[in-house]
Amino acid sequence: METHREKSSPRTRLLIGGLAAAALAAGTFGAVSATASASTPQQAQTAAGASAPQRTQTAPEAADRNTHQTRHLTVDAATRAAQAALKAARQDGRRVTVAVVDRDGNTIAVLRGDGAGPQSYESAERKAYTAVSWNAPTSALVERLETTPTLKDIPGTLFLGGGVPVAVGGTPVAGIGVAGAPSGALDEEYARAGAAALGLR
Repeated sequence: METHREKSSPRTRLLIGGLAAAALAAGTFGAVSATASASTPQQAQTAAGASAPQRTQTAPEAADRNTHQTRHLTVDAATRAAQAALKAARQDGRRVTVAVVDRDGNTIAVLRGDGAGPQSYESAERKAYTAVSWNAPTSALVERLETTPTLKDIPGTLFLGGGVPVAVGGTPVAGIGVAGAPSGALDEEYARAGAAALGLR
């Protein structure tokens, strides 16, 4: 018995093709929707945050909040102060050493005058360090030893006249120490001459 197959008409083929395209489109849409719904909470939160950006702190603002600034005497200024102190001592015929330290007690400049004793080098540095540490002349600090004798045990200090602080607006920026004159009073006089040469207040 012969089976008779009917040929599909162009209209039928068009209808079947349209249904297949619709099914394919529906499947693609479902895959896209499934992918979107499967996103992580973190991705969703990131997407939501993108519409409402939060203000972040800038580097200058962070620096202002986490640091502070201090003033330090320049090398040129320290040298000028040391030269002025040494000149004042020479005019009196004194052989001294002058040391200038910064706010942190680090030595910036030292001038050892002709004929100054070997001990004067370290003494001048220690006087300068002591003056800037307490923001006071070392001659005034000597009086504190009467009530607090252990002060002299602090490393690097020397409680003898001859050291003066250099301050700007009341805040110390350096210390000048002089050693080698016959008395601490003279050493301090020369140190003050060095500080005066800077013209700071």
